[in-house]
This record gives sequence, C-alpha cells and structure tokens, in this order.
Amino acid sequence: MAATMRLHWSPKSPYVRKVMVCAHELGLLPRLELVRSVAAMLKPNPAIMADNPLSKIPTLVREDGSTLFDSAVICEYLNELAAGPLFPSQGEPRWQALRWHAFGDGLLDALILWRNERERAVPLQALVDAFELKTRASLELLDEEAAALGQAPFTIGSLTLGCALGYLDYRFAALRWREQAPRLAAWYAGLSRRPSFQATEAVDG
Repeated sequence: MAATMRLHWSPKSPYVRKVMVCAHELGLLPRLELVRSVAAMLKPNPAIMADNPLSKIPTLVREDGSTLFDSAVICEYLNELAAGPLFPSQGEPRWQALRWHAFGDGLLDALILWRNERERAVPLQALVDAFELKTRASLELLDEEAAALGQAPFTIGSLTLGCALGYLDYRFAALRWREQAPRLAAWYAGLSRRPSFQATEAVDG
C-alpha cells in the first residue's frame, strides 16, 4: 500500500514515538511516509514550518494536504481512522485512559524542560531541583498505580506513560528511576516487550 500521509519524524522525540507506537498498534505504518525532521527550540526549521508554523514535531500531513498537530491530536486521529481501541469512548475507562495520557504528556513536558535547562552553560539550579522533585513525585504516584495499570487494557494512557518512561531511560539514565518505582518498573518491563515499543525505541543518529 502506498503511503498516503507524511509525518515529520525524529527517532529521538518521545512525542513522535507516541504516534509511531499508535501507527504500529493500529496497522497504519504502511500509510505513513516518514520525513526526517529536526525541530530545535532555537532554530526553527523552514521545512517543518511549511506544514506547522510552530516548527514542532510530530506534524502529520493528511492525504488532502491538511495538517494535524500535536501528538495527542494525531494519535486520536489515527485511532479513529483505524476504528481502534486506544481511546475508550465512554465511562470510567475513558477518563482513566485520558488521565494517564495527560499524566504522561505532562511528565514528558517536565523532562524536556529539565533537559533543556541542564544543557545550558549555567543551569539555574532551582529549576533543575524543581524538575527533579516533580519527576520523583510522579514516579512515586505511578508506582502506587502500577497494579491498576497492569489490570487496565492497553490504551493511549498506558502508551504515553510508557513513552515517558522510555525517555527517562534515554535521557536520564543516571536517575535510576527503577530503584524508586519497582512496581512501575515491573509493569514497564512487560509493556516494553510489545513489538510496537521495541520497534520505536529511541536511537541516536
């Protein structure tokens, strides 16, 4: 099947990974043309801006040339396109999935800001400390919810939390988060065995 949609893509972005995991899970990968795109905060990319003036990835260009961004919107679009199960339609399963989705995105936002701050020539220590505090508090709560995660079906919520934990491994290995959250680590070990996660693990280059 010829690709019918273009995705501004990077192997390092956890938000792009969310979309790619969705595409794998929903059988939509053959319909995506992956366009290698670098989105740097201080260097807006004209190629991305032609489709997304915010110069952010992921950005999806649909068959008709219209665009969708950000990852939350693209994931929901792909799920609807495939009539998939990743976004429960109603009731408590929906709110549970959306809460974990927002939690995972919020954790990723904090981690990326933390990484940006620590890469500065002179990081502001108060910010670095605040991001670490938020991250560790998030891990503590998620460790308490590990049993619920294990009992819940695979949805956009568990998918997004998995991408956030994968980003911790990729950019914050020194944090050794598994020591603080062993129950969460056990849940994530199972999630990581899904083919969609193995195929989308962050790589350099």
